[in-house]
Amino acid sequence: MDAIEQRLADLEVRLTFIDDTVQALAAADAEQAMRIVELERLLHLLRQELQSVRLGSASDPHNEPPPPHY
Repeated sequence: MDAIEQRLADLEVRLTFIDDTVQALAAADAEQAMRIVELERLLHLLRQELQSVRLGSASDPHNEPPPPHY
């Protein structure tokens, strides 16, 4: 009977370590998800800023005065 109790105790210890690992992975997953959401938000803002820069500098070249050497 002692062998069965020892095996049961070993399994309980292993289960505790597995449970701790699963909780740590779940926390890491939640943190990564939050970081991804933040990065997507920043990417969206960067795209908007790039688009506004492009629109601001996109003037019709025919409306510009000729270069000084003409």
